[in-house]
Amino acid sequence: MVGARGWTVIGPHPAIANWASAALPVARAAVAQSDQAWRCGGTWFVGVDTLPNGPDGRVGDAVFPWAALPLTPEALHPGQISVILPGYPRADIGETEAAARFRRTRDAAHLDGLLPVGQPVRRFVREPHGWILGLPLNETDADASPLVVWEGSHIILREALLPAMVAAQTDDWADVHVTEVYQAARTKVFATCARRTVPARPGQATLLHRLTIHGVAPWVDGAQAPPEGRMIAYFRPQMASVRDWLTQD
Repeated sequence: MVGARGWTVIGPHPAIANWASAALPVARAAVAQSDQAWRCGGTWFVGVDTLPNGPDGRVGDAVFPWAALPLTPEALHPGQISVILPGYPRADIGETEAAARFRRTRDAAHLDGLLPVGQPVRRFVREPHGWILGLPLNETDADASPLVVWEGSHIILREALLPAMVAAQTDDWADVHVTEVYQAARTKVFATCARRTVPARPGQATLLHRLTIHGVAPWVDGAQAPPEGRMIAYFRPQMASVRDWLTQD
């Protein structure tokens, strides 16, 4: 689906462009009406489950562009509307300098589905997504906080996490904390994998392997975007289990 790189850009394709065109005004209205807080000093709207698409992905009269994608159609959650504004990432009140620096220098690199729990923080795979699909909704400059990926990182993450799950000797891998294993694997990714910025335009789609380490680049001074900022709709349908998440292709 995405090969050894762990990511690909699809299109431009008219079916993807048609869906993005229909979704843009809907997304603008949904963000304006949302009570979700903006993060990073007001420069990032996370927008989880904000887009009011149907389970088939339809928005208004625009069908989801399954035919343009190397994916099997399945039920979709309401899409995430990720919005970035100029100045990203500003520090949040109460955010540690280490956390703010990680956003600036490491693009807030992370693995989707791996959630922090408790104090002290322990990380567990609680949202085993099948794939990560981004659909840009508006035209922006390439330096307006594009997606960042580390090529081949999905291979390193599988090689690290799978033995840790097996060694835990439990049937419920969602209850296995992998904090140190994940941190060590991410350090190896930074040292050995190529970092790529992946700007994309409406009519294109970005598809990531579910284990790919990815993030968002800081907004470069002077990069241009519409008044609503850089807008991308994301979909991440979940798999049946963490075991499937780690063992299936």
